[in-house]
Amino acid sequence: MRASKALAAFGLGTLLGVGVAAAQTWTPLVNQPAFAASNQLLLTDGTVIAHNGCDRDWWRLTPDASGSYVNGTWSPIASLPAGYGPLYFASAVLADGRVVIEGGEYNFCSPVWTTLGAIYDPLANSWTSVDPPTGWRSIGDAQSAVLADGTFMLANCCTKETALFNAKRLTWTATGAGKASVNDEEGWTLLPNGGILTTDAYVFEYQADGTNSEIYDPSTGTWSSAGSTIVQLWDSYLKAGRASHEVGPSVLRPDGTVFFTGSNGHGPGHTAIYDTHTGAWSVGPDFPNSLGIADGPAALLPNGNVLVEASPGIFKPGAVFFEWTGLALMPVPGPPPAQHEPSYLGNMLVLPTGEVLWTDISGNAWVYTSSGAPDPAWAPSISSSASVTNVNRGSTYRIQGRNFNGLSQAGAYGDDAQSATNYPMVRLTNRASGHVFYGRTHDHSSMAVAYPGLVSTQYDVPSGMETGLADLVVVANGIPSAPISVNVR
Repeated sequence: MRASKALAAFGLGTLLGVGVAAAQTWTPLVNQPAFAASNQLLLTDGTVIAHNGCDRDWWRLTPDASGSYVNGTWSPIASLPAGYGPLYFASAVLADGRVVIEGGEYNFCSPVWTTLGAIYDPLANSWTSVDPPTGWRSIGDAQSAVLADGTFMLANCCTKETALFNAKRLTWTATGAGKASVNDEEGWTLLPNGGILTTDAYVFEYQADGTNSEIYDPSTGTWSSAGSTIVQLWDSYLKAGRASHEVGPSVLRPDGTVFFTGSNGHGPGHTAIYDTHTGAWSVGPDFPNSLGIADGPAALLPNGNVLVEASPGIFKPGAVFFEWTGLALMPVPGPPPAQHEPSYLGNMLVLPTGEVLWTDISGNAWVYTSSGAPDPAWAPSISSSASVTNVNRGSTYRIQGRNFNGLSQAGAYGDDAQSATNYPMVRLTNRASGHVFYGRTHDHSSMAVAYPGLVSTQYDVPSGMETGLADLVVVANGIPSAPISVNVR
């Protein structure tokens, strides 16, 4: 297995000023986190939760009355079960609105590849321990994904094992026969056909050029080859007699291509592009100046570009940011603290506002605003026949439409952290006051991406919301639908 990341980077970063170029801007949160913010997740009530790395603590970021996350405030939520304080772990928001986390490369900063896990109920504000799949001796910094049918799928970091989670019973079922290589260092991308795409990082045992990719078919529970990536994405540069095997994140774009990023300890990291329509791979541009992504975050922007964080070599400081436009890697400004940090410290989360929240396992939290606008075809659309125009505070309603889960998981890191946002958010804006409220969504009928059919969800009208006319939109991956009018009583 690869060498553990150094923990000396904790506390790095000082606020130096806002970077601005063209229309891309970074803005620091007014209230910076007073903890080592990592692994942030978007709850379906519009708040963000972030983990305090190597500890049991979690914190909630609540936007202000106008819906601003920059002006939002942090407050503590329930702590993890006793004995569980992970760093670099699998994570997901489930279709019922709960959060599941599994494993950890560290536990209280000790490298153990733990099998501990827990599930969070935001209504009860409580965590419940989850036992690992039967026979598993490690989970560690594993990858995970929520499948189209809402089932959480988890890898064992250090073997070929994968399992499916029954979130009601808190039990596991083995899956994933035919995996060609151990799961270590891989990332998973949910495809429009419901499959999971990955590129192998430990492939030297059976393939000399190291370019194998695989697809998981949920209908059969098996893996099969997805062909050659053409260029090698994982790092094979030997240092002290071993390679890091690190790769970068991969993100599905609205045009149906998946952008894969790589690392290389002795030169620039390669990139590759998978076309979900044809199943064919093509070569993307290399990162300039010996940059690559040996672990690091990426996020799909509302304009269809992919924001990525790269840095020199393997775990070296000096992060640089790019937007992949589909044609080129366009340099963009980065948050000032990242100038002194390696890419692996970064985490990104796509907010309902279309902004991207960035943290660095330290006391830094910045928001990125991109230029350009989404194609109107990417936006959710609410089915008028299923809309309720008079709603009561504290009551639950069903709403349905198209593009409710967006066209992508939107957030990626690979192993170590997952921050997918392919689920519908309901945002209500009171017309008289302009105040913004989120109706907690839950029990989505599908978690598929780029799904052509109707998707429904339940939403709870906040009991403390102001009464009167309000504009309701459904948001997915930071892109809102056209508003409908509701009367809140």
